[in-house]
Amino acid sequence: MPIRRLSRHWSRHLYLRIWLAVVAGVALLMLVVGWAWRVTVEQHAAPPAPREWVVLNAQGDVLDSTTRAGPGAPLVFEVPLADGQTLPLQVQRGERPAERPHASAMQGMPGMPGVGPGPEGRLPPHLRKDMPWWAKPSGFFWMLGLIGLAVALGLYPVVRRLTQRLEGLQRGVQRWGEGDLTVRVPVQGDDEVADLSERFNAAAERIEGLMASQKSLLANASHELRSPLARIRMGLELMDVPLVDNSVQQRTRAEILRNMAELDQLIDEILLASRLDAKEADIGTIEPVDLVGLCAEECARVGAKLEVPPGMTTLEVPGVAKLLRRMVRNLLENAKRHGTDSPIDVPVLHLLIGSDQATLTVSDRGPGVPEAWRQRIFEPFFRLPGASERQGSVGLGLALVKSIAERHAGQVECTGRPGGGALFVVKLPIQNY
Repeated sequence: MPIRRLSRHWSRHLYLRIWLAVVAGVALLMLVVGWAWRVTVEQHAAPPAPREWVVLNAQGDVLDSTTRAGPGAPLVFEVPLADGQTLPLQVQRGERPAERPHASAMQGMPGMPGVGPGPEGRLPPHLRKDMPWWAKPSGFFWMLGLIGLAVALGLYPVVRRLTQRLEGLQRGVQRWGEGDLTVRVPVQGDDEVADLSERFNAAAERIEGLMASQKSLLANASHELRSPLARIRMGLELMDVPLVDNSVQQRTRAEILRNMAELDQLIDEILLASRLDAKEADIGTIEPVDLVGLCAEECARVGAKLEVPPGMTTLEVPGVAKLLRRMVRNLLENAKRHGTDSPIDVPVLHLLIGSDQATLTVSDRGPGVPEAWRQRIFEPFFRLPGASERQGSVGLGLALVKSIAERHAGQVECTGRPGGGALFVVKLPIQNY
């Protein structure tokens, strides 16, 4: 049970798994290197040269020579005497402590019986004890183990630093998943972990903006829906009052129908704004749309004036026809609503074509938009001070214009018209995007 709990603890920490994998790899490498070294040394070690021991007389003449019969065997000589007889001589090497410190120095010297490699090329035991520990095969393995331990200890802080950043990202994602959309993770370095942190921060910021937009849209929509619903209910109650004049009933009925149309338009605009806010939502089929024909139809519907360069009969841009029509209609209705009531000062829609974009402008002769509000009028449900009670003004028309233009890779801005009034400029790319 403790082993299982310990293994589960290790499996939950990435830095331990990485570190243990590195340590295991280093240990395996050390074992393979040590084994290969030992095999190579044993296979390429030169066989021990046979030693020959001789007996000399005082004049330096060789009386007899022999070799050792086997490990630990005595040396046997047959020394001839002057009378023709032979003297058997047996010599047994004994261990003398005084010679041990000099054993390595005497190795390989001729005439030194008992000094030299033993069987299979190994030194005698009393000489192997004086060798440095790292020169022995077992000592080499110990040295590899110490090297592996040093590498493992050196790699631990590196692996830990890397996984600490991953743990910080994990904590940020957990807090974000629990509902704290303001969480951002620190970005350190320029590697894959830093790139992942940047992408998480960008995604979190985008989702936070979408959620804030949706909350604002729902809050404003619930507020705006109450007004026409309250007017409809009031009208229905008024129609139920006895002895109400027929003309009053007709006006009340017309008011109810107008509020129902306003309510239907508001719901339609809210749904469309919600779809446009979701970047992944399918907005329709992209196809060539003739702006000249589309603008001519919308200008005729609201009584606006269309101006195009001489000779221009078509101006095609890639887009969704129903969305572009909605954009032009909202601009013209906004210009008509805020313009003057003079039959001469009607909204004007002007089309121009450039090298890579088409420009659509809508102008009116109304009071215009103060410079301080020219950016905010494109926010959902924002209306200029004093414009709240204007007929049909719900504060979503220009916000939809901006969203539709941006979904078509275009842009829209509001400026002042020379001589007074407002001027809205929409730029759309001609090429496919």
